[in-house]
Amino acid sequence: MSETGLLLATTNRGKVREIRRGLRGLPVSVIGLAEALPGLSARERGTSFLANARAKSLFYSKKWQGLTLAEDSGLEIDALGGAPGVRSARFSAPGATDGKNNRKTLRLLRTVPPGERDARFVCAMVLAEDGRIIREIQGQVRGRIGLEPRGRNGFGYDPLFYYPPLRRTFAELRPAEKNAVSHRGRALRKLRAFLAAHLKEADSLSRLRS
Repeated sequence: MSETGLLLATTNRGKVREIRRGLRGLPVSVIGLAEALPGLSARERGTSFLANARAKSLFYSKKWQGLTLAEDSGLEIDALGGAPGVRSARFSAPGATDGKNNRKTLRLLRTVPPGERDARFVCAMVLAEDGRIIREIQGQVRGRIGLEPRGRNGFGYDPLFYYPPLRRTFAELRPAEKNAVSHRGRALRKLRAFLAAHLKEADSLSRLRS
């Protein structure tokens, strides 16, 4: 089976690393936006992760010849009414950094006791081709926000997100440990299973036509 190019509609290097790792072994070559379509950007106007992922997958799939995977994910904190939500990447400012976002989160939660800091990470993935959605996948994981950042691995809000079953933050976990339980890891396993079947079927149809 020949390798298929898959455009990953993000410039977030952390997401590219995790998704490449999650799809390793499949006949796909994951290409990020910075490599494939530099300078092209789709605006995110949706009110949900799934809506944003849909919009991005449709937009970029019309610019790319092949499969396009769009992913939108973020953190929802109960005590903040679900914030930062779809604004997770730009929570503190339009050009926010992970550090600024984390500091703002802790500042907003400074009077919230540990037992009331429940949160969840949510991930929505949409696979499209030639302006048509092929598959939609979602994953989530629940935890709580710690009192201070812990750990140096991962990215985004990982240093704040405490996962009770492992008694560590996501930033304290090794990549394999995090991917086994994370929102993106759960979505990726569903995506991997679908892609394996989809690519096999496409290869069989191609052989029949040749």
